[in-house]
Amino acid sequence: MVLAGHEERVVEQVAKRLFIGGEWRDAASGGTFKVEDPSTGSVLCEVANAGTDDAFAALDAAVRIQPTWAKHAPRERGEILRRAYELLMQRQEDLALLMTLEMGKPLAEAKGEIAYAADFLRWFSEEAVRIEGGFSISPNGQARFLIMQQPVGPSMLITPWNFPMAMGTRKIGPAIAAGCTSILKPAQQTPLSALALADILREAGLPEGVLSVLPTTDAGGVTEPLLRDGRIRKVSFTGSTTVGRKLLEQSADQVLRTSMELGGNAPFLVFDDADLDAAVDGAMQAKMRNIGEACTAANRIYVQAGIAPRFAERLSERMGALTVGRGTEEGVQVGPLIDGKAREKVQHLVDDAVNRGARVMVGGGPDEGAGYFYRPTVLADVPQESELSSTEIFGPVAPIITFETEEEALADANDTEYGLVSYVYTRDLNRAFRVSEGLETGMVGLNQGIVSNPAAPFGGVKHSGLGREGGQVGIDEFLETKYVGIGGV
Repeated sequence: MVLAGHEERVVEQVAKRLFIGGEWRDAASGGTFKVEDPSTGSVLCEVANAGTDDAFAALDAAVRIQPTWAKHAPRERGEILRRAYELLMQRQEDLALLMTLEMGKPLAEAKGEIAYAADFLRWFSEEAVRIEGGFSISPNGQARFLIMQQPVGPSMLITPWNFPMAMGTRKIGPAIAAGCTSILKPAQQTPLSALALADILREAGLPEGVLSVLPTTDAGGVTEPLLRDGRIRKVSFTGSTTVGRKLLEQSADQVLRTSMELGGNAPFLVFDDADLDAAVDGAMQAKMRNIGEACTAANRIYVQAGIAPRFAERLSERMGALTVGRGTEEGVQVGPLIDGKAREKVQHLVDDAVNRGARVMVGGGPDEGAGYFYRPTVLADVPQESELSSTEIFGPVAPIITFETEEEALADANDTEYGLVSYVYTRDLNRAFRVSEGLETGMVGLNQGIVSNPAAPFGGVKHSGLGREGGQVGIDEFLETKYVGIGGV
């Protein structure tokens, strides 16, 4: 497919080389890889393909400037982030189009992500000047305790394809604010947003070497040697639990600080006393944000038996009315999945549920033609033992599972190795507190279908990860605490 004039200009203006030490350069091997438009299957462009030599060049640059950057005035670190925030917002339209072209989400959602991504830069620009320590007297009065916080040091940041700009700023923002240099490895499917972000930070005044960006098809060849090198001191990863486990193993050799935002299997609980209209609205948000390709997506929708038929009907009506198509087209609400493999996985999960007795209320299969489109789907009477109940769907499929009692709902919701986020709809205040406390997740959306916010701590428990991003604690992941004992006072 030939790109329209504006689309072509937006792609062409992105540097498609590696960003190392403040410079754009070709990969040491000279290699490149293709970036695909998932709505057509056509190639958008080719991007430099980083290898191990490039990774060590980026690490050398990060290590070289780390001492100077750590001493950089916190106010100026914050001002760099603030200027980058303003540039992102000024270029929201072009950056959103770029994201839609490489990832597929509709333009309206892409614009929303640019604003969300920019807010992480604004939030951490304000946190840069609030890095604090403490002073106290020892219990016996014979010494003084001085507590200070210092940058962890060079950091490896690894981001996914589903939120290519926001996951970058959520990691880069606190790293810059804390005084850490960093190396960003974006997902192979969506390198263009990361490269555009690097150029914006450069323009905002980020010193050379503070950030490097390494697009690559060889994730292991780029990241593992750095994690085992000894000079990287922190790794922050967003992605699958399977990959997260491997990174934790690799990080163990050098005892690296780690923060891991991993897979999810979010339960969405609707009790019979809930506001049904609000619950359906929330389910649409929690399920269909980002085409369902989100770790926070409602993966298992548990509805109390008394209202389950009405809920299923209303949700099916809403899902069936969504417009599917290329994200650049006016009125489109659902774009393509990221690739053919993702679509095959979704179809397998739907087929498994149907074979076990689930009923297709709407959708149930892929769209014909080019691109990786899948029709918004609602399945009713989904058995708890279906693969949908234990596998992260990452697609526009809403499985409805019926329950009778609060205890049953809570037990089924917690019956998973994951623990990122849960959603609860009820108008009973006591139940709201009981269920929120009983859910084994790091976040709970109570009568709301979206929990992500730069000002709130984001993260999970169990196999959904370690650490938190965003909020007042987000910068702590990039800071070490040092204690100085002062005697003879």
